[in-house]
Amino acid sequence: MTNRKEEIISATAGLIHGKGYESTRLSDILSEANIGKGQFYHYFSSKRDLGIAVVDHFVETWQRDLIQNILQTDDSARSKLDKMLSWAIQYHESQANMHGCPFGNLALEMSEHDEVFREKVNKLLHDWIESLENVVENLVDDEPLKHAQSIVAQLEGGILLMKNYQDISILKNIADTIRIHYLQK
Repeated sequence: MTNRKEEIISATAGLIHGKGYESTRLSDILSEANIGKGQFYHYFSSKRDLGIAVVDHFVETWQRDLIQNILQTDDSARSKLDKMLSWAIQYHESQANMHGCPFGNLALEMSEHDEVFREKVNKLLHDWIESLENVVENLVDDEPLKHAQSIVAQLEGGILLMKNYQDISILKNIADTIRIHYLQK
């Protein structure tokens, strides 16, 4: 992939994360990426084509940063869960604005309207839950899948509340509750 194409994807990722896919207009993309229509269409056939590339960008980043670098390491299960929770908080603290989870946002906005978007978001959520299930099986007596699904749902719900209230302490409280339940046994 060319550097310019990557720059366009990265610029658009910020827009979509902040405004949503549907609210991000082509003119927003052109302005943010500092390109003209000709250059846009040189790299992408449509806004949807770019949107799918943005989802792929988010997936690659989360696969690397969360799943591979935290959940699939040789660390202890407790350490992995703690690092995942810290990563979630640090991710949102590093954002200029609390726009929420890019996958949660896309799932809410696009899953009913575009099968390709839905499948890509679903794949990442599936991989996250599956990797977390492998971690949690060392922390619970039974049904690690249910626990992994519950943890992801708690985090995503906490992120939704954090976004709505624009208050990171909500996500921190959710992480603390998960830590108490799974790490202080």
